[in-house]
Amino acid sequence: MRAPIALPGALLVAAIALPAAAQQVAVRPTRDAAPPSSSERTIADEVIRLTKAQWTAEMAKDLQAATRNLAPDYTEFNGDYATRLEGKDLAVKIEDASFKDSGKLLVGEMVNPLVQVYGNTAILTYNYVGLAQDKDGKNTPTRAKSTRVYVRQGNDWMLVHANFAPDPLPTP
Repeated sequence: MRAPIALPGALLVAAIALPAAAQQVAVRPTRDAAPPSSSERTIADEVIRLTKAQWTAEMAKDLQAATRNLAPDYTEFNGDYATRLEGKDLAVKIEDASFKDSGKLLVGEMVNPLVQVYGNTAILTYNYVGLAQDKDGKNTPTRAKSTRVYVRQGNDWMLVHANFAPDPLPTP
């Protein structure tokens, strides 16, 4: 939904130059020893595509596209609020308000993605890395640990829960 932690609103525009292995999607099948099926790979590709499409819509400040795949009973934890946010209506209000921020995201990327598929449920976990610019032109790195839970409802994968947790820099 929003950029994890520091940037509610806009996300993905361009990729950060990272080793190709860091950006490849891992799919963990429900069967322990078997390699992921083509169906599981297809689901993984779809939930990642949906996530990146949401980021692109947020960059364009397109509220309808950015919230298209939120389930009505969507819930979210993030570092900006001390409580669980409940319902698509609230998420849409917060997203709309975040579009008024004068800052912008210069670059954002999903690294170390893992998709776990359990029938009609797909859990996407990843690290988010990016660079934001405030209204005065100051650049700030953004980092987060993110989890998104998608459930197939009819023909669509809907985001039912997300957790965007801070990923603080290590202290020396």
